[in-house]
Amino acid sequence: MIPEEIYKRRRNHNNTPTSVMLIITNSIILAFLIQIFTGCNHINNFFWVLFGLLALYNAYTIRRNREEYNTLNIAIYIISIAFMVYLFYYFHSQPHNC
Repeated sequence: MIPEEIYKRRRNHNNTPTSVMLIITNSIILAFLIQIFTGCNHINNFFWVLFGLLALYNAYTIRRNREEYNTLNIAIYIISIAFMVYLFYYFHSQPHNC
């Protein structure tokens, strides 16, 4: 039998940094917003409302965890935001079956 201490998980131990979780959250929410609220010829106004709320959440998370965001994490965050903007314009410009 294997001793229990080998597989015992540490209390309150989270392996994923907050900055990575923020990037993952942004990607998932933006993917859902693009799929649900963009149409063939227009973007629904509710998309911009939810996008603004996502921006407020980002500002709150970065402000709350300021000590974790060094120069490298900020650069990665900015690159991820630029990539999401690119994906938005790429998927919005694709021909839809309307």
